[in-house]
Amino acid sequence: MQIPYECLLGWRYTRAGRGTRRNGFISFISGVSMLGIALGVAALIIVLSVMNGFQKEVRDRMLGVLSHIEVFAPGGEALPDVALTLQEARAHPEVLGAAPFIAVQGLLARGETMNGALIRGIDPSLESEVTALAADQAQAAMARLVPGEFGVVLGVSLARSLGVATGDVVTLIAPSGQLTPAGVVPRLRQMTVVGLFDSGHFEYDSALAFVHLEDAARIFRLEGPTGIRLKIRDLHQAREVAMQLANQLSGDLFIRDWTRQNRTWFAAVQLEKRMMFIILTLIVAVAAFNLVSTLVMTVTDKRADIAILRTLGASPASIMLIFVVQGAMVGVIGTGVGLLLGLAVAFNIDTIVPALEALFGASFLPQDIYLISQMPSDPQRADIVPIGLIALALAFAATLYPSWRASRVNPAEALRYE
Repeated sequence: MQIPYECLLGWRYTRAGRGTRRNGFISFISGVSMLGIALGVAALIIVLSVMNGFQKEVRDRMLGVLSHIEVFAPGGEALPDVALTLQEARAHPEVLGAAPFIAVQGLLARGETMNGALIRGIDPSLESEVTALAADQAQAAMARLVPGEFGVVLGVSLARSLGVATGDVVTLIAPSGQLTPAGVVPRLRQMTVVGLFDSGHFEYDSALAFVHLEDAARIFRLEGPTGIRLKIRDLHQAREVAMQLANQLSGDLFIRDWTRQNRTWFAAVQLEKRMMFIILTLIVAVAAFNLVSTLVMTVTDKRADIAILRTLGASPASIMLIFVVQGAMVGVIGTGVGLLLGLAVAFNIDTIVPALEALFGASFLPQDIYLISQMPSDPQRADIVPIGLIALALAFAATLYPSWRASRVNPAEALRYE
């Protein structure tokens, strides 16, 4: 297969570095443009991969405490028929586990120190079906929740703020008081701390306490669980499964998936990711449009060559194609190098960052601030493919005006002083 002469000339102009000083300068500018595109593409891939990694890390830690879907009765009342709701929910093919729960706001006190907390009543034998926290580190602590003994499992930050440890006693104050001849008296219950949990998420570690389901019902005077928690096969399908369950479950029930519970946080992360994509794309755009100056200088330097080609019968479209090929080759090579560099760093960031920390003697992610000590990275095809396509499109767009100018060169004017 014979390669068109336009492509051969375009490639020759791209790599031309020998000859006059001007040719060398043009080749240098072309190399700078290529390097700029590569660095911009690599930066985009690395930054978006790290942001995906942070989002995945935080999401996994959230779902260690939260369930994929929650079904609950309106007004915080007890479910009318817990057994039927559990049976109907488990009948859905996407549901892997279901567990009843009670969720009530309360106040925990130790001496003069008081902290508000979400009191979650659970069935320890079923909780591991719906949350990773109960299945992993807190499994032993959850198992010590025995009905009638009024034990409580606290988050490590909540326990630290109360100044308690395993074996200590805290006072649980229910929000609704008890009516007595002396007036409304708060209902108090002494609870024994039987264990602690560390989810890695400060919001939950500082404001969540687990008690046994029966103890919670007795303390807060509920007839039964206020809802059930569900775990499904694919967490990304939570919204669709929740809508299907809304049509299948009997009774007047509310259904909420995990994306709605943290809607503000996820919306903020997506907005930040979108803005970072736009800002870093501008870097690629600046590098790509450096090709304009490169090609304009090339056209000026090659006016005599263009005139000779025109006198030999080359059409304006052929001349334009030569310089489009030249600019496109810079874009393709720069994008390819950027993709390789970005993916190499993104897939090996767990070894690169520790090496840099050891080299500079610094910690980029202090664990007491960011909750994680390693830089996460999650390269996704949905980000990488658009980055490559946008870089190529910008590079191609930058070639159009200089190539059009080359096609408009008048052979007689160009050869007049040659």
